[in-house]
Amino acid sequence: MEQHFQKKFNHLKELCSQKGLRLTHQRTEVLRELASAKDHPSAETLYSRVKGRVPAISLDTVYRTLGTFMDLGLAAKVPVDGDLGRFDGDVSPHHHVVCVCCGAIRDFIWDEVSCGELPAEVTDWCHVTDTQVIVRGICRDCKGSDS
Repeated sequence: MEQHFQKKFNHLKELCSQKGLRLTHQRTEVLRELASAKDHPSAETLYSRVKGRVPAISLDTVYRTLGTFMDLGLAAKVPVDGDLGRFDGDVSPHHHVVCVCCGAIRDFIWDEVSCGELPAEVTDWCHVTDTQVIVRGICRDCKGSDS
């Protein structure tokens, strides 16, 4: 995991240098947490996790940092209904499955969809910047607790 963070951190350093942005301790720690998170945390969750290491950080700083990361291509927002926003530090092409009961989010690869060509009705209507499938269902844990 540390190697994954180091790669992301080096990329952040390079991008900050190119864009004239400061590489702050807050940005570094938010990136560290996001790079290690497997649960697609909200800004509030990231804030509570980072606050222990960076007591002076504010929730506003976390939101602004996530916005900067998305602008730089270091993070993506996972579109989840009724949610203020969940964030993904993995910007490689992949899809998400969301539990409608507990809100858990998992990544998955679906090459048939990822590599397929979009219909002309989509490409004629707009310039596509991203494709992502969101599958909704009830996870094993929640399904088991219903029984």
